[in-house]
Amino acid sequence: MLAGEAVVAIWNGIAPEGRDEFYAWHLHEHMPERVGIPGFLRGRRYVAATADTQPEFFTLYEADTLQVLQGSDYAGRLNAPTPGTRSATRHFRDTARALAPVLESRGPGLGGMLLTLRFDATSAGLSALRGLIQRAADAPRVCGAHLLVADDAASGARTAESAGRRDIQAPPTWFALVEGTDAEALAAVLPETALTAAGAAGPFHRGVYRLEYMRTKTAFA
Repeated sequence: MLAGEAVVAIWNGIAPEGRDEFYAWHLHEHMPERVGIPGFLRGRRYVAATADTQPEFFTLYEADTLQVLQGSDYAGRLNAPTPGTRSATRHFRDTARALAPVLESRGPGLGGMLLTLRFDATSAGLSALRGLIQRAADAPRVCGAHLLVADDAASGARTAESAGRRDIQAPPTWFALVEGTDAEALAAVLPETALTAAGAAGPFHRGVYRLEYMRTKTAFA
């Protein structure tokens, strides 16, 4: 299960000339800074595991509540980006970012592989989509399945960190995250036919990612 009631989900690519800087910044500055914010519980970064997964990176921050993500501590960091943040984000490409409450979260724990699936839906399909997530969590070698819907106002708010950036795309609306032990375990979960039958609509953006780095709020972090 996810660690809190809300997440920040970020999909992004990186220009080739910025890869080394991105890794150094994300490992040693950015994720420690974010997880250090009160109410942030855990941060994870994933890299594409299949050739057709785009963009290349996915980052997930788990927080106590959506109010944490709308609060002054997080806003203070977004409106006072460090020189390292300004430099590293110059190389971002195809960035989509969502601040979202968790609608459903099932499963016994974390998985080393992650399916992200972005789509459109309405609240009328919530019950059917919850059922799909519950069934996905019971699939072989699946560790967790989660359903989320972006808060439009929170996701679309502009800050000093995002000002002037041309890589930022419209935030996703609904999305599902399914964690598994291996990519094959995720191949058959949440097929488009089942999503469509549950009231979801395309385009469906499906990607499979491998966990690279995780940071939790511990005494030594």
